[in-house]
Amino acid sequence: MKASNQAPVELRLAPPAGLLSVCASTLRRDIRVRVRKLQDLANPLIFFVIVVSLFPLGVSPDAAFLQNAGAGVIWVAALLAVLLSLDGLFRDDFEDGSLEQWLLTPQPLFVLVLVRVISHWFMAVVPLILLAPMLGLMMHLSGQQIMVLCLTLLLGTPVLSLVGSMGAALT
Repeated sequence: MKASNQAPVELRLAPPAGLLSVCASTLRRDIRVRVRKLQDLANPLIFFVIVVSLFPLGVSPDAAFLQNAGAGVIWVAALLAVLLSLDGLFRDDFEDGSLEQWLLTPQPLFVLVLVRVISHWFMAVVPLILLAPMLGLMMHLSGQQIMVLCLTLLLGTPVLSLVGSMGAALT
């Protein structure tokens, strides 16, 4: 028998993916999944618009009253819409077994959950913030009040998503 001059074949496993690439791919996946389920995106938006639109009919259509109460009404409606959208944050992953896969990855679990919350905020809450100026005009808010309202929504709604994600994870 002749000895072979070829080197033995080595099996090399691919190095583990970096944390940043895993976060980016998780974010892309979450956004694709949310875009495919347009009804899950539309329900909180429609609820938000309906609550703010019906408030003047239920309480008082007086412009002075609406100007005083408008920002608070929009904030409460945004809070309720965020709570409505948090229901399915982890449910689908629990049902298809993806959560167990998250536990097996070498990446920290809190980072994957944070990416999920960021994708939720971006896809479910940012459209609420974009609708807020129109609803602010309906509530007879001034331009400066609308700007402050949008700024506070931009700063406050990520906290709502983070706190709400803890409740969604527990249920």
